[in-house]
Amino acid sequence: MMLHIPDVLTPAQVAECRALMDAAEWVDGNVTSGHQSALAKRNMQLPEGSPAARQVGDLIQDALAANPLFFSAALPLKVYPPLFNRYEGGQAFDNHVDNAIRHLRGTNFRIRSDLSATLFLTAPEDYDGGELVVEDTYGQQRVKLPAGHMVLYPATSLHHVSPVTRGARVSSFFWIQSMVRDDGQRSVLFELDSQIQRVAQALSHKEPAVVGLTGVYHNLLRRWADA
Repeated sequence: MMLHIPDVLTPAQVAECRALMDAAEWVDGNVTSGHQSALAKRNMQLPEGSPAARQVGDLIQDALAANPLFFSAALPLKVYPPLFNRYEGGQAFDNHVDNAIRHLRGTNFRIRSDLSATLFLTAPEDYDGGELVVEDTYGQQRVKLPAGHMVLYPATSLHHVSPVTRGARVSSFFWIQSMVRDDGQRSVLFELDSQIQRVAQALSHKEPAVVGLTGVYHNLLRRWADA
């Protein structure tokens, strides 16, 4: 399942993030690359653990924790601390698949990457190119979202970032280990939850059908989730 999550950050939060990031020192993006990615990646990145990365990352994690659409779609168990990249002057990231296990350097924190996320921090009219191109079951999906919006997609997907030919594309990227490992099962739960919310809004949360469907949702979650 691939999902556009709007307004993860407000315009004021995006401006705050960009002010911190634009004042920070950037390094070659391959500092976090595996062997495959190092051959494909051409970008800049905020160093992991830098003051700017920690401050902006905390802001993003707080925003995610308050976003019900993100929780419903991802069913997050662990979220890797957000990372940050910048593409400009023809930089790009060729086709690749994200590593299955991500380890936070200097700690015992590691996750299985079930989902990948890109949170856009540059307005689309401020740069040319830079689309996130994801291969999914419906073909090739090209993603270029407003600043503050995020795309969530299976980490098993083949994907790339097209060359940025004007301006600079700044974004945050990170991974999620879901309580539900299987993408198909997560998709069923997300669709069921979405329909329950629609019925509840049209009728009432006390409507017997809503109560019954909510029970079905939680029984499926109980069967499929590892928490």
